[in-house]
Amino acid sequence: MLVLLAGSATDITTTGRPPFDGTNTTCYLAQFFNAVYVMNGDASSPSSVYIYDAGTKAWSTQSVTTGNFDPSSFDAILDHDTNVFYALSHGELFFLDMGSMTVANSTGISWVDVEKSPYPADYQPVMALAQNHVHFLDIPGVPAGDAEIFVIHFSYFQPDPQSYPLPDGSAFPATHGQTASFFQQSGVQQEFAFIPDDGSATYVINVETNTTQQIAGPTSKDAKATYAASITALVQIDSTGAVSFLPYQEGNTQANSQAAWAKVAAIASVAPPGSSAAASPSGSTSAASGNSSGRATSSGSGSGASPSATGSTHNTNSNGGIGVKLSRGMMLGGVLGLVACLL
Repeated sequence: MLVLLAGSATDITTTGRPPFDGTNTTCYLAQFFNAVYVMNGDASSPSSVYIYDAGTKAWSTQSVTTGNFDPSSFDAILDHDTNVFYALSHGELFFLDMGSMTVANSTGISWVDVEKSPYPADYQPVMALAQNHVHFLDIPGVPAGDAEIFVIHFSYFQPDPQSYPLPDGSAFPATHGQTASFFQQSGVQQEFAFIPDDGSATYVINVETNTTQQIAGPTSKDAKATYAASITALVQIDSTGAVSFLPYQEGNTQANSQAAWAKVAAIASVAPPGSSAAASPSGSTSAASGNSSGRATSSGSGSGASPSATGSTHNTNSNGGIGVKLSRGMMLGGVLGLVACLL
């Protein structure tokens, strides 16, 4: 597992680290606690949550009671403020309270069944986090450009969808895709990116103004790609392991409309030989722009990917905190570290 600091990649401890051999491994950054949570990181113990404490650079393993929650089939966000996971599994909404956890405890924690969701049994969740609300996109029967909302602090599904139109009155498509939340220097996040599986565009939804901005879609059109975000960048890791980023400035419509995706050289320089991530294409870079503040901690969100370009079936999604769906520890560390570097 690698992290990027000051533009270079650094290996971190392997002691106690998950083997990253689980199905649909998902990883989340707890911004306020400087910790990383890993679900499905160990095929021999899929219910466990592995915790990496960035302060002490140590791993620990948290025992979790699942009850009716299915750790092999879920979509989840990690709420920015409460540090609670909310997950949709087989149409049922669950939560898992991580408290202020940076080290596993000996008593164990449990998934709690909240309620049955109002969505069809065949709904393939597209979940995003903003303003302590879970946004559900691509729900059957809901118009393009609209999202259904679960209000975290009041624990209820809003009865009506919310519309987020583009300035010209058009709408982001009603289709499966991935999401990533842009966090703030302080306070809760106000925007999230939605990238359809076809990669045709990136849509940034602002939940304060109830509007959407359309910006460049990723260069790699990959339905299996995973996304994460910092305050100033959106990051993609595609199914070949190649990592790219798109600079982003909240509120700067002109700059965002002109921004272009670029490869990340710092990860390419340490990637396994022969992998796509090892290639160093022209125009690659190791930082988004001069906007980086150089802070060591990071924030963002991401989501897992559907398993095929057609989107005919759906694997685990994850987002909030940082949520990334990966199968290789090197790529996990690269994305998390990259977001830290870009802040």
